[in-house]
Amino acid sequence: MLLKKIGDLRGKQNSSFSARVLMLSLPSAIVFVLLVFLSMLSPMSAVLSYAVIVVFNMIFLSPITIDLEHLRRYINTLAEGKTLDDVDLSEDEAHDIAEAVNSMHSFWVAKTDELQAQVMSDAAVLDTLPDPILMIDRSGNILGANLSARKMLGENVTDKNIENVFDSNNFIRAVSKILKKESESEDLFLFAKEPLNRKIYAHIKQLPWFSKGRAVAVISLYDLSKALTVEKMQADFVANASHELRTPLSVISGFIETLQTSAKDDKDAREQFLKIMAEQASFMSSLIENLLSLSKIEMSQDEKPKGKINVAKIVDDVAGAFEHKASERGMHIVVEKQDKLPKITADEGQIRQLLQNLTDNAIKYGLSNGDVVIRLKKTEEIIPSKAFHVAKGAAVAISVNNKGPKISTEELTRLTERFYRMQEHKNLNIKGTGLGLSIAKQIIMRHRGNLTVSSSLYEGTTFTVYLPVELKD
Repeated sequence: MLLKKIGDLRGKQNSSFSARVLMLSLPSAIVFVLLVFLSMLSPMSAVLSYAVIVVFNMIFLSPITIDLEHLRRYINTLAEGKTLDDVDLSEDEAHDIAEAVNSMHSFWVAKTDELQAQVMSDAAVLDTLPDPILMIDRSGNILGANLSARKMLGENVTDKNIENVFDSNNFIRAVSKILKKESESEDLFLFAKEPLNRKIYAHIKQLPWFSKGRAVAVISLYDLSKALTVEKMQADFVANASHELRTPLSVISGFIETLQTSAKDDKDAREQFLKIMAEQASFMSSLIENLLSLSKIEMSQDEKPKGKINVAKIVDDVAGAFEHKASERGMHIVVEKQDKLPKITADEGQIRQLLQNLTDNAIKYGLSNGDVVIRLKKTEEIIPSKAFHVAKGAAVAISVNNKGPKISTEELTRLTERFYRMQEHKNLNIKGTGLGLSIAKQIIMRHRGNLTVSSSLYEGTTFTVYLPVELKD
């Protein structure tokens, strides 16, 4: 077995092994040469003795050499990232060396895993941040980008230089000042052109001197488009609300002034004016109530409804509550529903308000002596919306139909706008605040549902609400 190992060893490292044997046998060779020179030993005996010593040295060195070869292979295997379950070593010293190598390898593997885990954790934290963040090196190359940045700028943004990302001279100059250490931080507004078309606020910050790695600066981006849109909506909302309130207030103020002066003693005029003032006050009360309701619903948009409700029962309650109002116009409310409709996850108060608004509109704007038909059925999924996300899975569809005049396609798209009222309804002096369908839309959005509207000359107008059974993403 030993001779086989020696043969294998000689086949692989013959020159180095031979050199070791000869070096170990050299002192003996010198001694034998001196003994032969002094005629104290015959040349043949010297050669045979030297041969025995050489064979002995080969036998003595072969286990150590074999162990060294195994250690070399083992260390090379570890260096390549592979593992070796067993190392065949015969010497205690070799075992000690192998154990030391194993300990060092285990230490660095643990350190590597720890660093990888830390890097992954840091990346995960950055990806949870809502605003885009970029890291750049001294040349302006993008080294890293969080999830928001990759969504905004593209998955391949880390392959680009910052100069190729935003077409803004002011932005490039600000970044250059940071990279040249002329400034520690820069803040500016810029308009990102195609394909973003957004107004962005950028904060560029130099990393501290003790930070490691190639990154030297961080760029934080804040999309101002949504904030500007919300700000404009709020301004429009206040302007529209002020306008809607100004009209009834002017009417009431005018009649009060008239009753205090020229019509002070006119009983008939006083009764007529007080009736109109009461109507205007009722309109203002309704408008303020709707404004408060809309504001309350918007504040709860991020709160996911949790309770389970029986929507079929709510429809029956609403139909019963509006039956008297419908009969005043010669109309009937007909409810058609499937058997065993599932309960839905929803806010009962808001769903009741939603159905009240739709039923009230159907009665108010439908033709006299017609029917208002409310249908309920289960659907396997919600029709997708282009404006907002809808929930996945089964839903309950509630449609409210009246036999009113056909609504044009252009007007159908504007029905849920705040304060929007069709000119035809204004001409017919049908009272309304223009907020009912806006409130309905906000309630539906909070419940991750959808609203569709269809209108035809023969079928009338149908509002269909889809409310998910479960609020699944």
